[in-house]
Amino acid sequence: MGTITQEIALRDVRFFSPIGYFEEERILGNEFYVDVYVRFPFRHVDTEELSNTINYGELYSLLCDVMQKERKLLESAAQEILSKIQGKYSFIDEARVAIRKTTPPFGHDQVHAEVSLSYKR
Repeated sequence: MGTITQEIALRDVRFFSPIGYFEEERILGNEFYVDVYVRFPFRHVDTEELSNTINYGELYSLLCDVMQKERKLLESAAQEILSKIQGKYSFIDEARVAIRKTTPPFGHDQVHAEVSLSYKR
């Protein structure tokens, strides 16, 4: 008999954050989109109980806390998000965080830079 895996995801969560390698980017801020996917065993208990799943409102708040901080690299934000998810939800089997920067300083307005980190138990 197989198992059922549940996935909770937040996609295209938009932030305007002081993240960028260059000082001007941290002063002016940049637009980012964050995707988070969390997978864990489905609990065959009351599926109407929020305590038997991950509250995506809490997940959103976690993203807000991390993305408001000034920093140079997207990798540090992705790592902090992933670490906080692991710490808060010890029962997860997998998690993935991707952060897209919509206007990297390449001199071209149609480029998105992305960093992603994944965790697998």
